[in-house]
Amino acid sequence: MSESHLDDLKFRLMVIDMLRLAKKSYTYRELSSKTKLPMTVLSRYVKGHVLPGSSRARKIGRILENLVGIESELRRRIKFDKYGYFDNTSILSDPFLLQRASQYVFTKFAGRRITKILTAAVDGIPLATLISSNLGIELIIAKKTKEIGVRTFIEETFIPEGSAMVVSLYIPRGLIRRGDSVLIVDDVIKSGETQSAMMNLVYKARGEVAGIYALVAIGDRWKKKLKQTATFPVEVVLTQRARTI
Repeated sequence: MSESHLDDLKFRLMVIDMLRLAKKSYTYRELSSKTKLPMTVLSRYVKGHVLPGSSRARKIGRILENLVGIESELRRRIKFDKYGYFDNTSILSDPFLLQRASQYVFTKFAGRRITKILTAAVDGIPLATLISSNLGIELIIAKKTKEIGVRTFIEETFIPEGSAMVVSLYIPRGLIRRGDSVLIVDDVIKSGETQSAMMNLVYKARGEVAGIYALVAIGDRWKKKLKQTATFPVEVVLTQRARTI
């Protein structure tokens, strides 16, 4: 299969994922009214019995962008408790939403060289895994503990903002090499400390950072931490005002 045919197939599959996501909020009758397609046809798409053709997929995609835009869907699902903490459960537990979010990377980082995906355990893993799979490149997970069986690690230590604890992130030495261009992925950016630590892990391994991608940023304090020295794009789907009590 040629690269152009593969890209076309990926796009048609992406549209199916968007349609499945839309089905969570709209009935087949409502989707039929908006897309001008029979409910039976839409049902066959959603159930995976058939793929839309290229031109029809483009038409459906344009319509669904207004119905299930990733930003509006994230905003709808964000919930804070009475103490001001963010609950991301409904986001991380929805594979269709995460798949849509992973496809967002194609447009935001189009043309940039990416050879590895790096995320921090644990909440960033589902999204990073999908991005790694879609791009067909290796996923590296920075963990807070050293695993038995790994001989040497690259380590980065930091003190999270507002905390009296020291946190360390570890990756096995050799996973990132000179010349690697690494995309850092996370679900949420708050202070930017974790993402900054992952940047330093990449630099210690003599790689370069292709960019940072996150679903949600809380407030804007992180911008000072990440954007002052960044020579790469930092892409956030949704910036949410921090809640205080």
